Amino acid sequence: MTVPAPRAHPGTAPGAGSETGDLGRFGYGQQLHRSVGPFASFAAGFSFVSILTTVFQLFGLGFSFGGAGFFWTWPTVFAGQLLVALCFAELAARYPISGAVFQWSSRLAGTDVGWITGWVMVVGQVLTVATAAIALQAVLPSIWSGFQVIGGPGADPSPTSSTGAQNAVVLGVALLVVTTAVNVIGVRLMALLTSAGVVIEILGVAALVIALFGHAERSPAVVATTTGAAEGPYLSLWLASSLMAAYVMVGFDSAGELSEETRAPRATTPRTILRALVVSGIGGALILVGGLIAAPSLTDGTLASQGLASVLTTRLGDVSGRLLLACVAIAVAVCTLAVQTSGSRMVYSMARERAFPFAGVLGRVSVRTGTPVGASVLVGVGAAIALAVNWHQSAVFTALASLCIAMLYLAYLGVTLPLLVRRLRGGLPGGVDEFGRPLFSLGRWGVAVNAVAVVYQVAMVVNLAWPRAAVYDLTGGTWWLRFSALLFIGATVLVGLVLHRRNRARHGGPIVLGALQVGGPARPEPVEEPA
Repeated sequence: MTVPAPRAHPGTAPGAGSETGDLGRFGYGQQLHRSVGPFASFAAGFSFVSILTTVFQLFGLGFSFGGAGFFWTWPTVFAGQLLVALCFAELAARYPISGAVFQWSSRLAGTDVGWITGWVMVVGQVLTVATAAIALQAVLPSIWSGFQVIGGPGADPSPTSSTGAQNAVVLGVALLVVTTAVNVIGVRLMALLTSAGVVIEILGVAALVIALFGHAERSPAVVATTTGAAEGPYLSLWLASSLMAAYVMVGFDSAGELSEETRAPRATTPRTILRALVVSGIGGALILVGGLIAAPSLTDGTLASQGLASVLTTRLGDVSGRLLLACVAIAVAVCTLAVQTSGSRMVYSMARERAFPFAGVLGRVSVRTGTPVGASVLVGVGAAIALAVNWHQSAVFTALASLCIAMLYLAYLGVTLPLLVRRLRGGLPGGVDEFGRPLFSLGRWGVAVNAVAVVYQVAMVVNLAWPRAAVYDLTGGTWWLRFSALLFIGATVLVGLVLHRRNRARHGGPIVLGALQVGGPARPEPVEEPA
């Protein structure tokens, strides 16, 4: 859906031309290397969502609450997130800048709102990197028992067990060392590995779906039942089970985080944001149905405790099952890489405005690699620290998964709510992309789509942060775990407000976007396109 623009606007592209000149209109020089093409842009969003990683990781948790009927949380969450993605696609076309959520929120509601939105997003992304890395524990020990380093091959590999939780830290930190090194080396390597990983993941999804449907035990009509659900009011259980779908379908905005590294971002990014979510939504739905119809039993507790890995090894045998699990392991690694890349660009975007602690280091781009080295290392170290908490507290796993998604949903709301206000006051500017075509736009549907997206997001934030003992307190008696989402979100916002207030006092006023880069938005200096 597009609408033509009758006039130019300083926030829109002048037509076909240099991305460097376009970026200069926002007050930024081209420091990051533009090495990301359309497929790599799609891969950034798809690998953040990473249905093989996240569905395998939390299928058992979702099923343990809602039974077979938990499948319906998937289309519900997909529909809500599609509305959010449509809003983000419009913004990506108009503001192709790294640190997308921070930049979009700042330009819609001012830099005070934008800063706290970006801060919440950064913390959420760091937690998401940690949670993605944990997913190795749900896969590698099933491929080879030797990956269970803590306690030996005979130990319980479940991420919520003592030995499984500690082993998850070991495997996760090892993965973070690799992903941090890749991010430091350069965006070309990151894009190459992400693209290759996405090809493997898509092929793995296709093979997995065919294998599961080819070993069906029951009809797909099972999704209309509550077989396997826990005891209690089903609506409450179903809402709790939506954690899985909510956890999977985030990160499609990662293509926006790479806007300054993407060729023709105004034309490319909106489409790759939507394509990443749609492909993930279709593939994930097929995997869920396949898992439910191929599981040997829905009532013996195995599916809830061991998830899809048990279905594969049981139905396909050791060799075929382990080959598909190897695809999942690759997806986990690429997912962790993509989330860390996205988080590092957010940190970099805020730091170059002197809006982040240690901005001099975190806002610097390596001349040789064209990457924000300090920001990449910070996100990796922060994720490792979050992982370390899991060492002596195995109950943190499910709490961490729900908490990180609640943070991301809250940050997304910091964009869509100001966007709705902007629409009601007059709407977004028009313009054309790098090829002279009208920018992506929702047109007359914008207000309705945006309003429903905001309502959905508010409902999901409340649902995800609700102090359920079964999600946040697996010990059954630790009050701070049960209320950890509310406590952590409150503490994050409070710390963010204190940091922002100190930053304003230090610099004598609010952040002026782009003013520190190339002379300010009104007078951008010419810069050379990197080779």
